[in-house]
Amino acid sequence: MSKKHYVIWKGAQTGVFDTWATVKSLTAGSKDAQYMGFASKAEADAAFKSTYTKALMKRSLEKSGGPRNSSPPTNATNSSSENASTVKKQTKKSSLTPENNADFNIYCDGACSPNPGKSGTGMAVYEKDTLAQLWYGLHQKMGTNNTAELNGMLEAFRFAKPLIAQNKSVQVLSDSKYSIDCITKWAKGWQAKGWKRGKNEEIKNLAIIQECFSLYQAMADKIIITHVKGHANIEGNELSDRMAVLARMKAEQGFVQYTDSINIQDILAMPSG
Repeated sequence: MSKKHYVIWKGAQTGVFDTWATVKSLTAGSKDAQYMGFASKAEADAAFKSTYTKALMKRSLEKSGGPRNSSPPTNATNSSSENASTVKKQTKKSSLTPENNADFNIYCDGACSPNPGKSGTGMAVYEKDTLAQLWYGLHQKMGTNNTAELNGMLEAFRFAKPLIAQNKSVQVLSDSKYSIDCITKWAKGWQAKGWKRGKNEEIKNLAIIQECFSLYQAMADKIIITHVKGHANIEGNELSDRMAVLARMKAEQGFVQYTDSINIQDILAMPSG
């Protein structure tokens, strides 16, 4: 059995590596790290000469029915049905990826470059395993990763509210532990202290947090909040990332639905954040 090799395109160091421990140490704590595992050094060398986006697209195509010749170090490529009106259904997700087990599963993400700098927010909405809608926007000339991620959470909650009123189950999935913890852990204590942190410190991004928390409180017992790993080949997370970058590139200040034909492979080939 050949030894597994790994490629890091974005991390503390880039290149081809032969141990997962090395990859983990070079990508830990980096939200925008880009890496993938391969079954042989030859495959890893070839992938490193290309780009992460192309490798991700190739992996997704293989999982959709093409020849299987490699696998990522942690999460296998996540594939689902594309928009039923434009594309045919793909294979089901890997058991290692989050389960889209609610009636609606909403992935949200933010992108900012540099940080602080031009930011944007994206969202991918699934009806169970079927990709139904993509959204992007909320561009800020001087935003941050955190504001972009919180805006994604806010838009996901707004989208969820009428669905929950119809007794639909909803799951919101984000790769921002900061956003999730702000709303589900810290906001209650901050509110009790008059929206201050310890030692009377001000809370960053307070207006967005307050609006998110207000919506969350009304739905807390009816909505699932799930943290997913960023840039780990999870389809919904990758698609919401592409939408966030699109918002940044187009400087879209509203939050609008993506109206082009939804082809997952084409969208995954778009710039990533």
